[in-house]
Amino acid sequence: MRTESTQNIINSVKPINPIAAYLGGKRLLAKTIVPLIEKIPHNIYCEPFMGMGGIFFRRTQKPKCEAINDINSEIINMFRMVEKFPNYLADMLKFKICSRAEFKRMLATPPLLLTELERAVRYLYIQKNAFGGKTFSQVFGVALDRPGRFNAERLISQIQELHKRLVGVYIECLPYQEFITRYDRPDTLFYLDPPYWGCENDYGKGIFGKTDFDELAKLLKGIKGRFILSINDVPEIRRIFKAFYIKEVQTLYTTGLQPGKKASELLISNVDLSRL
Repeated sequence: MRTESTQNIINSVKPINPIAAYLGGKRLLAKTIVPLIEKIPHNIYCEPFMGMGGIFFRRTQKPKCEAINDINSEIINMFRMVEKFPNYLADMLKFKICSRAEFKRMLATPPLLLTELERAVRYLYIQKNAFGGKTFSQVFGVALDRPGRFNAERLISQIQELHKRLVGVYIECLPYQEFITRYDRPDTLFYLDPPYWGCENDYGKGIFGKTDFDELAKLLKGIKGRFILSINDVPEIRRIFKAFYIKEVQTLYTTGLQPGKKASELLISNVDLSRL
């Protein structure tokens, strides 16, 4: 386990919400995880499993170097377009409405037939309207007690906020193993939010399997930097990651309008989180 400290260079940054809902987002656990991240000295902050950035964007501190990564090329293309062409992206979304027919049309359109900007529009529109923030097998979500989640005017301001936050951030689309190896330094802090045990196919078949948990544990044993990993609390995970510090935390699992279900999750680290 690592006990040495490193001098970190940190700037304050305004926390923002992710631009769209995402299955497994960390809205509730962020209040627990973010303070722990900000108590661990680091100059490089990296997320190998970015998703919509439920932790990344809710942080209040920014070190001198940040890098995000996801194997889903549609997510990464969206972030790249937000960073590079926010005004063009906003213009293309300006006249979109919350429509089941448009949702189905977008869903049926192969993304590789589109330009990078059109792909970003498609991804954002689908993700904003998909029930439960699902990333595959999406269906149009309707909540009769609130306005439609797709609001072009609000989305345009979100794009501008996201653009400002992504300035200077390295954006990668690599296998998690390669990303971790490339960015590992003694002053690196990784936050990892992989697919949960038993939910490996929720983000696409064959992307991450049960054998990846063993590979990830082996990889993390050898890194120079520090890490925090969040995962569901099951015996298999406790066994695979038994070489590290394990902290149990409580959260709620919510989907759509269903009441929250209490659940235990684990924060796993090579830092003793109970001492922070």
